[in-house]
Parts: sequence; C-alpha cells; structure tokens
Amino acid sequence: MATKYNFNLEHIPQRTERPRATGLTMVMDKGLSTRQAEDLLTAGSDYIDFIKLGFGTSVVSKNLKEKIKLYKDAGMKVYLGGTLLEAFIVRDKFDDYIKCISELGLNCAEVSDGSITLNHDKKCEYIQRLAKDFTVLSEVGSKEEGVIIHPARWISMMQNELEAGAFKVIAEARESGTVGIFHKNGSAHTILINRIVNKVKIENIIWETPQKSQQVYFIKLFGANVNLGNISPDDVIPLETLRLGLRGDTFFTFLPEAMKQEI
Repeated sequence: MATKYNFNLEHIPQRTERPRATGLTMVMDKGLSTRQAEDLLTAGSDYIDFIKLGFGTSVVSKNLKEKIKLYKDAGMKVYLGGTLLEAFIVRDKFDDYIKCISELGLNCAEVSDGSITLNHDKKCEYIQRLAKDFTVLSEVGSKEEGVIIHPARWISMMQNELEAGAFKVIAEARESGTVGIFHKNGSAHTILINRIVNKVKIENIIWETPQKSQQVYFIKLFGANVNLGNISPDDVIPLETLRLGLRGDTFFTFLPEAMKQEI
C-alpha cells in the first residue's frame, strides 16, 4: 500500500514502496532497548528497509530476540553488523556464526572486511555460502582512517561481490562518515564516487551517510530514491523529508523551474 501523507502537495518525488529494491534506508541500531525500538517503529516503520544491529552490540544487548522479532514483524530485514562476522572469522568460527544468526531467525547477513585483512576470494566465498540462505549485504572499504583503496580496486571488489551473490554492496563510511567514500572532514570523495558509478549500477549500491550533509549530497546527485545507510534512528523522519524536498537543504531540488523564481 502506498504511503499516505498528512497533506497533499504537488511536485513531491514518487517514492518507491516496500519491499523496495531502490530508495532503501538502512538504519543503524547501536543498542536500542525494546521500548526504543517500538518507538522507532511507531514513528518511522514505513521508511525503514534494513536494520543493522551495529558492530558487536548484539553480543551484549538485552532482549535481543524480542527486538529482532519486533523489526521483522514490521517488515524489515535485520542483520548483525559485519564487524561481528569478522570477529567470528578471525577466530575460525564461521560455521558458528551461521548457526547463531539462524537461531536468531535472521533473514539477512552482512559480510565485511573493514577490521581484518581478508583475502578477497575468501570474502566472496563467504558471500556465496551465505547467499544460499540469507539476503547478503557486502561492505567495501576500510574502517581505518588514512587507508587508501584505489578506485579500480573499489570497483572490482564491488563487481565481484555482486557476482558472488550480494543483494547490494555497501560503500563504507563508518558510523562517523569520515572514512571510505568520505574524507576525514566528512566531505564526499567525489572522484572515487564518480568512478564507482561509471562502472557499478547505482541501484546496487547502499551509500553509508550518517551525516545530514552526506545525505543531501547523494539525494541531490542521484535523486530521492538513492539507497542510503548508517542512518540514525533519530534521523529516519528527517531523512524522508530530505528525500521529498520538504527540508531547506533539498527544498528546490524537485520543484519545476517556474517555482524557483522570486515570488
């Protein structure tokens, strides 16, 4: 069912509807309580597609299964942060990881190598294995500030991981938005981004954009239905208004030229 808004306004971008293939919003849960999760769903469930239980928070969070059920019942795909998978891999416990996420009833998994050095062929093997039973999101890029990956390498990794079975590839920016596709001051690495989209379909990429300015950048560049991730729970509704041109930063982005003239 299409999202119903409280007011009728012309020249609002047409948003995709869940289950979406584009226009995805991935939210980072860094340890919300079940009550906070319920509040998040009450406010913004129509606008959330993926919930990431960030890094290793699922190890220490209380009422984990209850919270996962809340999200799944609301129609979202839930997965554990890729850093936790890396923690299993470095301990040679990949099979145990599959058992854990299966017992939690998860329908999605993230594969990353931002914290460990992982042979890329081996990473693709993990993607292939998980893709048999889960929707796989694979993350490309290092979490370490100052680590430079050549654009050609970004492109080849993304292409290979999609071929291995990833539903989408995630362009790393970390929860700070200061690495990977962004410079340490949070500004976009435009040369890298332009090179990537020349070779990888935009709809196959989720851009990590924890900062508002980064969300604005990608919405203006690729439109209302660009895939965005690492969104704070508090930013779900503000992000949707950015997508619709109902916030100052994107106010004129989707309006016809005649409406951009002085009134």
